[in-house]
Amino acid sequence: MVQTRNAAFAEESAEVEVLFAEAGKFDNISKRMKASLARLETGAQVVKDAMGPVYSSTQDLQTMNGNIDKILAAIDKMLAQTEDKGREERIIRSGPTNVGLSEYLGSLKRIDRALAQMTATKLRVNQQAIGDYSELLAEGSDQLQNLFRASLSENLQHIEPLHYIVKQLPFPTIHSEKVSQLGSIDAFISSPSAQAEPLIQGKTPAVRIYSECRGQYLSNSLSNLSMASISTSKRKTPDEIYRQGTSGIGTYASGIEGIFLAEFQNISAIFPREDWSAAFETTCRKSLAEFAKTLRELNMHIKTNMNTDCFLAYEIIEIVTSLAFRLDQKTGELKLPFADALKPIRETAKASLSELIEDVRRRVGMMQTLPIDGSSVPLTSEVMNRLQTMTLYPQSLGSIMASLGDGNWNRGVANVTSPSNSLDVGADSNQLLSHYIVDTMEALLSSLEGKARILMKSKSMLGVFIANNVALIDRMIRSSDLIDVLKTGGALARLDAWRKKGTSAYLDSWREPCSALMDVQYTNRGARPPSGSNGLIDSAAVVKGLSSKDKDAIKEKFKTFNISFDDLCSKHKVMAMEREVRSQLSREVGAMIEPLYARFWDRYHEIDKGKGKYVKYDKGSLAASLASL
Repeated sequence: MVQTRNAAFAEESAEVEVLFAEAGKFDNISKRMKASLARLETGAQVVKDAMGPVYSSTQDLQTMNGNIDKILAAIDKMLAQTEDKGREERIIRSGPTNVGLSEYLGSLKRIDRALAQMTATKLRVNQQAIGDYSELLAEGSDQLQNLFRASLSENLQHIEPLHYIVKQLPFPTIHSEKVSQLGSIDAFISSPSAQAEPLIQGKTPAVRIYSECRGQYLSNSLSNLSMASISTSKRKTPDEIYRQGTSGIGTYASGIEGIFLAEFQNISAIFPREDWSAAFETTCRKSLAEFAKTLRELNMHIKTNMNTDCFLAYEIIEIVTSLAFRLDQKTGELKLPFADALKPIRETAKASLSELIEDVRRRVGMMQTLPIDGSSVPLTSEVMNRLQTMTLYPQSLGSIMASLGDGNWNRGVANVTSPSNSLDVGADSNQLLSHYIVDTMEALLSSLEGKARILMKSKSMLGVFIANNVALIDRMIRSSDLIDVLKTGGALARLDAWRKKGTSAYLDSWREPCSALMDVQYTNRGARPPSGSNGLIDSAAVVKGLSSKDKDAIKEKFKTFNISFDDLCSKHKVMAMEREVRSQLSREVGAMIEPLYARFWDRYHEIDKGKGKYVKYDKGSLAASLASL
């Protein structure tokens, strides 16, 4: 057992020694590998130190090769552009009419691209080529501008707008093919690269050329309408009130609207959206200046004939206001230029309101005589004709009255400041017009009353005179559109007050016969006799109860009544009265006289016992006399 165990230990010990021997070998190998690795790293560092400059030189060579390739490419492009320069120059020198517009535009675009590329390289050697190409581009742009102008000028004969207005034809526009050509030209010459000079007032060369050519066309086409507007506005009869539609200003406005809208259609087809406003405004500028000049000349004519031609100013305001509104809706332009052109007319129209009222007062003050028969004066009819004519212009009058202020026409316009370029009505035009009409009638009637009190000795004649003028005014109101304006606001009530004033003045003279029919009764002298229509009066008994003095007084009263009544009836019949005035005044006289006379006659008609010496009229004959009035 012991030997066996020793043998095992010896075997294991031998194996351990073998393992130690192997480990020693591995240690030697590891040391040799470390030494080799150290030698390898040293060699690699030597190689790296030796190859570093070579690698750096290689990179520099690669960069240089890349630059050389680029230079060669640029030289190739320069050579190609140099070769193309002759071809592009021949095209540009030949002009668009010879080579065709599309090829010409293509050449200019190629030049533009080449110029951009050469400018981007920043090579000094390209400066000469850049200069040459810039000259070609400028020359080409100039030739395109000349072509643009020539195309617009072809067959640019002015038209006669009246022909298109009368026959209701659309105003002519530029042909679609030419529009396309003009649009292509504009697209290039309006580009930043084609503009050698800065924009003038923000307008491209195409816009300037278009406005010059087409602006003259518009001005020439509208010139006849301008002259016709002035000639037709001057009346042959100096005192005749202007009649609506007589002037040619309405036709002028229609011509402007038609030809301007046709021009806006051309502009919107040729130019980009951002150029529409500038192109349209500059193209129409000359025509608008002529229009403003025409309005100024008409304004001078209106000022010279304010009382008769102020209505032309109202018509112009309505026409131009509507024209500006329609054009603004369709184009979004020209509202302000039209307002500026209309400003002198608006100021004159505002001044006319106070001038017309002052003219009424002035003309009444200058009257030396009044109709001896109490008839109305021609001025009343003339003033009412003016007011009737005013109802034809509600929009313009509403606008200027609103800007003037309600009632300010009585103070004139010298101290009234308000915006004159407004084209909108800011108040109820009917109400303002109603106030103005009432103020005019008040000025007329009060002035006539004051003049009549001076020139007419009879108060009854004064009453008839006032009543006749009121009746004429009332009739002309009810027979015209004035009734629609005055039916509200108490205007007719003011007229009724004047009617009552005239009636009261006339009836004042009838108080004398009425006073003769007044008697005195003593209630302490026996029973009072019955009176009234239902009472039965014994005239004989009444007369019998009178003293001799009372009887004489009653006889005198009858005589006074007869004389005064006959005199007033004869005067009444010779007075000139309007039909409605005569009817009204006769009713008022009857209502005043007849009840008093009936009562007096019932009591005292037996004073002359039917002989008619004192009692000239019985109740029937008096009623007949009153009815004959």
